[in-house]
Amino acid sequence: MPAVSKGDGMRGLAVFISDIRNCKSKEAEVKRINKELANIRSKFKGDKALDGYSKKKYVCKLLFIFLLGHDIDFGHMEAVNLLSSNKYTEKQIGYLFISVLVNSNSDLISLINNGIKNDLASRNPTFMNLALHCIANVGSREMAEAFASQIPSILVAGDTMDSVKQSAALCLLRLNRTSPDLVPMGEWTARVVHLLNDQHLGVVTAATSLITTLAQKSPEDFRTSISLAVARLSRIVTSASIDLQDYTYYFVAAPWLSVKLLRLLQCYPPPEDAALRSRLTECLETILNKAQEPPKSKKVQHSNAKNAVLFEAIALIIHHDSEPTLLVRACNQLGQFLQHRETNLRYLALESMCTLASSEFSHEAVKTHIDTVINALKTERDVSVRQRAVDLLYAMCDRSNSKQIVAEMLSYLENADYSIREEIVLKVAILAEKYAVDYTWYVDTILNLIRIAGDHVSEEVWYRVIQIVINQDDVQGYAAKTVFEALQAPACHENLLKVGGYILGEFGNLIAGDPRSSPLVQFNLLHSKFHLCSVPTRALLLSAYIKFINLFPEVKPTIQDVLRSDSQLRNADVELQQRAIEYLRLSCIASTDILATVLEEMPPFPERESSILAKLKKKKGPGKVPDMDEARWNVNGNTEHSENTEPTNKSSPPSLVADLLPTNRPRPASYSPTILSAGNMAPSHPFTDLLNMNSSPATGANLLVDVLSDLSSPAPAPTTGPGPTDVCEEHFSRFVCKNNGVIFENQLLQIGLKSEYRQNLGRIYVFYGNKTSSQFLSFSSSVTSSDTLKTHILPLLRLLLTDLSVLKGILCLNVHTMPVDPTVEGGAQLQQILNIECLSDFSDTPVLNVEFRYGGTLQNIAVKLPVMLNKFFQPTEMTSEDFFQRWKQLGVPQQEVQTIFKAQHPMDTDVTNAKILGFGVALLSEVDPNPANFVGAGVIHTKNTQVGCLLRLEPNPQAEMYRLTLRTSRESVSQRLCDLLSEQF
Repeated sequence: MPAVSKGDGMRGLAVFISDIRNCKSKEAEVKRINKELANIRSKFKGDKALDGYSKKKYVCKLLFIFLLGHDIDFGHMEAVNLLSSNKYTEKQIGYLFISVLVNSNSDLISLINNGIKNDLASRNPTFMNLALHCIANVGSREMAEAFASQIPSILVAGDTMDSVKQSAALCLLRLNRTSPDLVPMGEWTARVVHLLNDQHLGVVTAATSLITTLAQKSPEDFRTSISLAVARLSRIVTSASIDLQDYTYYFVAAPWLSVKLLRLLQCYPPPEDAALRSRLTECLETILNKAQEPPKSKKVQHSNAKNAVLFEAIALIIHHDSEPTLLVRACNQLGQFLQHRETNLRYLALESMCTLASSEFSHEAVKTHIDTVINALKTERDVSVRQRAVDLLYAMCDRSNSKQIVAEMLSYLENADYSIREEIVLKVAILAEKYAVDYTWYVDTILNLIRIAGDHVSEEVWYRVIQIVINQDDVQGYAAKTVFEALQAPACHENLLKVGGYILGEFGNLIAGDPRSSPLVQFNLLHSKFHLCSVPTRALLLSAYIKFINLFPEVKPTIQDVLRSDSQLRNADVELQQRAIEYLRLSCIASTDILATVLEEMPPFPERESSILAKLKKKKGPGKVPDMDEARWNVNGNTEHSENTEPTNKSSPPSLVADLLPTNRPRPASYSPTILSAGNMAPSHPFTDLLNMNSSPATGANLLVDVLSDLSSPAPAPTTGPGPTDVCEEHFSRFVCKNNGVIFENQLLQIGLKSEYRQNLGRIYVFYGNKTSSQFLSFSSSVTSSDTLKTHILPLLRLLLTDLSVLKGILCLNVHTMPVDPTVEGGAQLQQILNIECLSDFSDTPVLNVEFRYGGTLQNIAVKLPVMLNKFFQPTEMTSEDFFQRWKQLGVPQQEVQTIFKAQHPMDTDVTNAKILGFGVALLSEVDPNPANFVGAGVIHTKNTQVGCLLRLEPNPQAEMYRLTLRTSRESVSQRLCDLLSEQF
């Protein structure tokens, strides 16, 4: 409320407020308010016209009554009339009443708009501010239609006062949020960017908020803001607090503007200009350095402002994910906050470190804080902080610490809050599977999980156990023995009974040789719990019984007696009754051979996305599950081992599908061990019905037809929409030395990649993020090879039909794409898996084509996939003697390629080390006589051959030059690798 003073003369308002405060009861207050409302109503309806002062006084009383919680149904027109007054106090009360009481759909909006239009045209800064505030507060669509085109011109006009510029920027920001389609993009967008250079920091702060929002909608229109934002940020962080006295908050210079500038920079990738990038890096380093300085004040406001800037700077470092030194420093700074006495700081540190853990550069640094995080999990009082600790443990987990982290999560699970138990169960199940080198540990972990939190173990978890045990021959006997022992407990959870019934029904014969687990003992153990479980579990146990008849003919009479009993044949549940009748009839009339065929052992399950991971994504929401987990996720229970693991057969490594489906087990008739047909395979079996995982079996298509179908069949042309799409290569070079990141982004779609390679095989997880609030329809994606492959293959079709071996000399890459959902919800993320096999060395890279409909318009996007030759490197460790001996062997001039080039980035040793390791070779120390040089070795694996590679990088810091020398056993490989690596420095 405006202050009441003698100058205002609103004594009647002061008396009314005093009367209200002196009321002894609610009834007395209502009585006094009703009396005042009657008096005001009579004054407004009276014959005598009220002057501006009286209108102002009565409108103020109505506003006060409304703020007390009473409805006001009159006085709106009088408030609108106050807008035409030339007195500031009367106009202010009119605008205040309208902002608080007038609905955005009110019939008075047109009258209000006329008053606002007059004030905006008056060029009186005070009146213009009042009008702009009213537009921002009401924010109706009608107001947006009336003023959205006028406000930008006020904002960028040269004669507009600073206070009006601030109001105009914030008003435009409000309209853009309520009616974004009505805010026009025009010439003013280029001019508004230059407000970042304004002398008045209030204008800069308001303009930064506006530009950040607009840049998220149209990033290209505001790309020039990057350099201006970096320049302004640099001036702020390098200035002393006395330089910005009016905008220094508890010894922190312009903290809120710094936060906004850092947030604006997060709308864009790292600057490509080396000087600008270096200046931004200096700013971020300065912010990190200031965080280490002793506090200049003990007041909480000082630490809050300082930490706000620090956390936003760390968020920008994580967003760029390109400076290893900054990422590690940010991780160390966050590590100090993990033991801070302030709960909010501990929460924010854990949350930021979750994101840092997904970066290749800072993952190891995050792991050093594992003991502190585990201690937080045990001692924190706040459940939200404990949940963030669980998230961080999940994100930092890898093979080196998986057993420790899983054990700690299981220990915490026994006393965890019920609200987060299911999420912890899912994460334990995922980690146990992903990092299980020894699957006996995996089985023990999941059974322990069911024992501790059986009520929170969803069907997806025990489904997954079944899939993995069936797909892993070496664990089946152990799993049968372990579940048999677990079922002997007096009380066991029903989920354990489901797992036990399924596994014993399939693999009970593997432990039947022990008298303690004979077939009859197994059956009696399962049947003793039959009457204690639910109908679905009883149905599964009946299926296990009929499996027993096939495995153990000696128990056939006993099981037939159970199936023949009235409790089964006349069961009230139709499903149980039908199963009992059909299984009994099958066991009586079928011969041994037919019975063995119908009830044969389950074939391996096909490759599919983990249902556990899908459930965790759904529970956490789009984008909430750390991406690193999906990157290292092998979806059929066969986790990838460490990169240094040597295969037993180097000349012909097994395909991905052969890894997932063991070769010493019976196969479905349609099985084909090629990546091209892997997505079509699925077993069909009675037990599969129980798991709800049926899919149609493959048709056993001819391999040649599969290979040629993608290459020879032209893609259907869209009936409407844009023509040929330019291939986007903007972020391609960033992926030469890294496997994870965003490869494409516009205002509609973000495409992220997570890749993993092992010898000549690769897998890319493509994540399509819908940045809009609307659906993408008819969404599809495909990968096309270069035109040269097609032109080579089609003329040789006749030759290939007679001699398939010719194919090896033509195809360089074999790329198989998994299907995607045709609909992508607004704000959701979709995952697609690409399986890649390198057949021979190559230079051209495949192109990812994405097509979908948005707002009725067909969108076509083509992105160059970062599948380069160096991705198929296997690092090779060498001694100095071995290296130079091999170097001399590769001395033929055609085998060596050398280039001298100017450094494009700062010559930092740690960054160079990281890039060479990211390139795929082993970095050899103490090999080169000059310790400043970098030496590497590796072997490129293709299906047809292996190509050894040695490299030597010689930096000259004084001249800011590099000399790169590569020697390989194949000339084309040397040149291609040299071109790729030289662009990174």
